[in-house]
Amino acid sequence: MKKLLFITIFILNHHPLYPWGFYAHRQINYYAVFMLPPEMLVLYKPNLSFLTDHAVDPDKRRYAVAAEGARHYIDIDHYGVYPFDSLPRTFSKALEKYGRDTLQAYGIVPWHIQIMLYRLTAAFKEKDQVKILKLSADFGHYIADAHVPLHVCSNHNGQLTNQVGIHAFWESRIPELLAATNWDFLLGKASYLTNPLSFTWQRVLESAAAADSVLRIDRELTTQFSADRKYSFEPRNGKVIRQYATDYCLAYNQQLNNMIERRMQQAIFAVASFWYTAWVNAGQPDLKQLIHKNLSEEDQREFERLNQAWLTGKALGKDCD
Repeated sequence: MKKLLFITIFILNHHPLYPWGFYAHRQINYYAVFMLPPEMLVLYKPNLSFLTDHAVDPDKRRYAVAAEGARHYIDIDHYGVYPFDSLPRTFSKALEKYGRDTLQAYGIVPWHIQIMLYRLTAAFKEKDQVKILKLSADFGHYIADAHVPLHVCSNHNGQLTNQVGIHAFWESRIPELLAATNWDFLLGKASYLTNPLSFTWQRVLESAAAADSVLRIDRELTTQFSADRKYSFEPRNGKVIRQYATDYCLAYNQQLNNMIERRMQQAIFAVASFWYTAWVNAGQPDLKQLIHKNLSEEDQREFERLNQAWLTGKALGKDCD
């Protein structure tokens, strides 16, 4: 336990940022729970800490599994121009047209969301509590990533336009600065998704349409802020580090018209609705009557391996940050 505690503290203070950041991913899963009906809350609310703590497991998995990275993004501009009609929406037709290597190289997040929906539905049917919770935590992560414009853009970290660092700025720095005090995440109730694939593509295309504004507004503001005003030394996780200055963050968020808050809100609704849809599709099983309620030793070892790989290694495959 002391070893795991040391690793956790070290990670939170020393490791670089990840898609949506630890804080935002956890917030998305956290608030999604409170959109569920009472029949699901009997399971999800008592396990709120697990669902939030493990919301970042898929990012850690990128350090242990080479194929993991592609599940977090899609470089949709590789396939033409908006609305990217040349790219089939179903995986089978996209696979037939482009081949597995191309799809893996440019990302598969829309289709991986459908895989996760199938897996979570199966776990509900099996009434396997541990599997339901692990899959729910992971599922929330991929859904949230699809709501990030820079996850649906080949210029994912501004590397093509001399804007390196904008990825963590958009999805980590600003949420950490503003979400706790200014943003509203109490959003009502989850909805049943009659066409989950169509819903997913709608959200992906919204992200793709927003990517240009995310990059353009940063370029425009950079001409108005000198380097010593754009960046400053400010505290984070108990340390003073060089990061985007508060004034720059506020100006950027204002120019975006609170886009990041809206995308987080939409992600929360989507996560809750996918969880709910999986439960309904499984026949609405009684979540007070489940099996396998405790994590096994192998589950614990898996979590420790992910932490170790993430702490000491390098992301395998293409990095989506």
